[in-house]
Amino acid sequence: MTPDEYCQSNAAARGSSLYYSFLFLPSQQRRAITALYAFRREMGAAVDQAADPGVARAKLTWWRGELHAAFAGSAQHPVTRALAMVVRAYRIEQSELGQIIDAAQMDLDYNRYPDFATLQVYCHRMASIVAALSSEILGYTERATLEYARTLGLAVQLTNIIRDAGRDVRRNRIYLPLDELARFGLSSTDLLERREDERFERLMAFQIERARDCYDRALQLLPQADRRAQRAGLILAAIHRTLLGEIAALRGRTLNQSVALTPVRKLWIAWRTWITA
Repeated sequence: MTPDEYCQSNAAARGSSLYYSFLFLPSQQRRAITALYAFRREMGAAVDQAADPGVARAKLTWWRGELHAAFAGSAQHPVTRALAMVVRAYRIEQSELGQIIDAAQMDLDYNRYPDFATLQVYCHRMASIVAALSSEILGYTERATLEYARTLGLAVQLTNIIRDAGRDVRRNRIYLPLDELARFGLSSTDLLERREDERFERLMAFQIERARDCYDRALQLLPQADRRAQRAGLILAAIHRTLLGEIAALRGRTLNQSVALTPVRKLWIAWRTWITA
């Protein structure tokens, strides 16, 4: 398996949202962006798959060294070998990719987020950085496109947090800000016990509306001149916003059930967005 094939299978396997978002891209751009998302996936796995926090920290330390090796031309892992070609072609800085490791570090330092400001730092490192780097790979003519991408990254990450609330609490993680839980009369215990009462529905309605506002703001920021080049990001936005609508129809009840779009529906959204964007 080549490094590119490894990245594809790990980050953008057939049927996934990323697979359909990148489906119509030229091969060089598709491989480059897939490598970025594969790197992010590896950082998440380093934390999620280690039962011992000490082992997870050791893994992240190894990844920091491996990232340095990628920029020095001596990478060993398939993902960093793929990244090495990307950073040369698109002049990506090591410090930018290092922030993705910092996001994974936050997953070790926090299993609760006290407020939205703290969560935004996490979302910036985990998602907005990757979205901005992807927008550079896709190409742009106006600097506002980078702000569009960062805002879109936040919107998508917030959608993922809403979708994965149940999965996360089973890992004793709560990404929904604690001060917002309190505002709606909830505690961490309510989420850990997966109580989906009216208080929880009101909390999730608030979270869903904020994510929708981020999508709206991102699209307002994207210059018309760059819409065609940025179609892959627009597909990702369309798929996740549709998913958000499905969650809203369930009144935000994601603690006890999973919500997903079928591959056929994702393909339809991708094709329609690629044609009309």
